[in-house]
Amino acid sequence: MLRVGLTGGIASGKSTVASMLRDRDYQVLDADVLAHELLEPGQDAYREVVRTFGQEILAPGGAVDRKKLGAIVFADAEKRQRLNQILHPRIHDITAKWFSALNKAGGVDMAFEDAALILEAGARRSLDCVVVCWCRPEQQVERLRERGLSETDAKIRIASQMPIDEKRRLADEVIDCSGSMEATEREVDALLEKLKQLAVRGNT
Repeated sequence: MLRVGLTGGIASGKSTVASMLRDRDYQVLDADVLAHELLEPGQDAYREVVRTFGQEILAPGGAVDRKKLGAIVFADAEKRQRLNQILHPRIHDITAKWFSALNKAGGVDMAFEDAALILEAGARRSLDCVVVCWCRPEQQVERLRERGLSETDAKIRIASQMPIDEKRRLADEVIDCSGSMEATEREVDALLEKLKQLAVRGNT
């Protein structure tokens, strides 16, 4: 079974591509959903994050307020790295078990991990292929502003990640998400044809 990493910069179209893959009946594990679950009260990661960042990141009722936490870590590279050190090993372990459970005779020929920081976190070594979704930086800013961020905050978040040109250079495959939805659909279908051939070669 082909283990495929799906990544890209913030607001680059990665989630849209993941949705298209699900629509085509492919298994996609969303690392952001895992991070949400790990930050739920009662989890070890929750306790470690609260110890590290303080009670001020909590909403009434005790849940982590992700906006407050995001404002802290996107403004400070060291704090962002600390949060990643807490979450990434746990996400990696869950993802590895998920891939292993799918990898059985008569099972799927490929499965996808949808994660923003595959390249930054060094996770590519456990994957067979890394696909980078990209669009123009001005489109990223525009999309983030549509989500309610100011232009300044949008640019800070984009700058906090590996430059998209570097991600594209490190990718095995890329998907251009700068055009229409129909154009992205065509890119996804072309990618799947390539990956199917790669999966067949891996099984022979």
